[in-house]
Parts: sequence; C-alpha cells; structure tokens
Amino acid sequence: MKDREAERLIADLLARCTFPEPGARPDAGGPPADGSDVASPATGGGADEVVAGVSGGADSLALLVLARAAGLRVTAVHVDHGLRPGSAGEADLVAAAAERFGADFRSERVVVEPGSDLEQRARDARLAILGPEAMTGHTADDQAETVLLNLLRGAGPPGLAAMTPGHRHPILALRRSETEALCRAVGLDPVLDPSNHDPRFRRNRVRHELLPLMGDIAERDPVPLLARTADLARAARDHVEREAAGLDPTDTAAVARAPAPVAQAALRRWLVDERGHPPSAAELDRVMAVVRHEVVACQVSGGRRIARRHGVLRIERG
Repeated sequence: MKDREAERLIADLLARCTFPEPGARPDAGGPPADGSDVASPATGGGADEVVAGVSGGADSLALLVLARAAGLRVTAVHVDHGLRPGSAGEADLVAAAAERFGADFRSERVVVEPGSDLEQRARDARLAILGPEAMTGHTADDQAETVLLNLLRGAGPPGLAAMTPGHRHPILALRRSETEALCRAVGLDPVLDPSNHDPRFRRNRVRHELLPLMGDIAERDPVPLLARTADLARAARDHVEREAAGLDPTDTAAVARAPAPVAQAALRRWLVDERGHPPSAAELDRVMAVVRHEVVACQVSGGRRIARRHGVLRIERG
C-alpha cells in the first residue's frame, strides 16, 4: 500500500515539473536577466543525461527521485563547503540515495573562507562545480524568498522575475512541504542543515520571519502570490529584452529615443562585466547621462570608462 501511495504522489508531482523528455534537448525555459539559464545541451554524452546538485536536504533528494522517475540518467553531485562539522558525512547519505534510485554519484569539496557574503560565495562556488546546465532543487518557496530578497536589494523587473522555470529548475512549481512529503513516502531521511536557521543570513530571516509575518497580515499564503509576481515580471522582462535586442546600445540617438526600460535593457546587456554581472542601476544612470549629453564620459565597474564621441558610445579601459 505504501509503495502505491508513493507512486501516486510521484506521478502527481511529476505532472507539475519541467524535466526534459528523455532524449530531448533541454531548454532552460526562457532568457534570464543574468544569462545563467541559457538553453544548452544536457551534460554527458546523451541528451537525457543530467547533473543534479544534491545536498541531502529534502528538496534536492526529491529532485533526484523525480528526475529518475522522469526517465533521466542522473549524476547526483554533492558539494561539501566544509563550513560546519560533519558536513562531509552528508555525502554518504546522497551516495546511498543515488545508488538506491539508480543514479551516478560524485562528491566534490570546495574551500569557502569565512567572511562577508559567505552565503553568496558558497553558492557561487557550488555552481562553478555543478556547471551552468545542472539541475537544482529550488521550489516555489525558494522562488518567493528570491523575489523578496531581490525586492529588498532594490531590483526592478529583471530581479523580480527571480528564477526561470525550465529544465534547470524543474521542481520550481512544487512546495517545500511536498518535497518533504515525498521523502517520507519513499523512506528517505533528509539532512537538516542548522545553517538554514542562522539569522546571520538574510534569506533565513525572510523565510522564518518575513514570510510568516506577510501571511499573518494578508491572512493567506503569500508564496503563490509572490510566485505569480515573478511570472508577471518575467513576462515583462522578456518583452523588453526582445525589444532591446534590436537596439544598438552604442548609438546615443537611438538609445535616447527608446523607452527607458528598453534603453536600459540594451545598455545592461552591452555592459555585462567579465564576471557576467550586469551594471547596477546607479551605473546605468551615469551612462544615460552620457547618452543625454549631460557629461562626456563616466566610470563603470571593471575599470571601464564609457565615453561618447560623434554620437557613439565606446568602452575605454584604464
């Protein structure tokens, strides 16, 4: 009986996931603002071979179970940041789960030094190992948190669009409670990461303080509302990006005539730095001052100077 219940739950959850069809070329699901979800082939020798980041938590274990149920050949990759005692042993749990569900397994270790932006640096290190095509176990709850975090950072529509549904984020429509239920149904005991309750990390405060407060004030679950906000922002962002694709960002007259969101999108794409980071809002404002002939040049990140000559913008390096 329990096996049949687990099968029914897996079938129900799979119907809301965005895994690629076995043998099909994965598609990241749309053009993101930062380029991180650009469509690309699956890793490995075949189009149904995928890499999944599996930390041992409920979300990533559910990702592993569902990816295998979708008929994909999965390599589960566990990345140990060495940030807390016993973290290396969690790889054994992931290895056992991978073996049980017929996936390959790989364990990696990175060194992330303590200091500022620890959470972001750990995330960047993990993504560098997993690769740009890897699947991650982000859920609708993570999407809601990302919308709020980006809002607190002052992001516009590209940031509020948050994560793009698609083959890199195949369980983005699922709730965290559902991944936990799936783990119980199939007899997996997820890792409970104590750092997920550490108030030093802003995401944890959003998760444990802000979202419950919003729910109390609204008298409803805010997660579906925030996920819908991301969908609407993504549609607006994608429309603007399509318009911006036809605009020459070096042509000051054309940029000045364009609607502000389109002009900013074209400049943002042109001025992405060597690390793949787009310019800040303040930098875009400075560049627009050059476009409007208010100043002849300005500085942006990466030691670059944006100068105007005969109505044309160019990048000069110090």
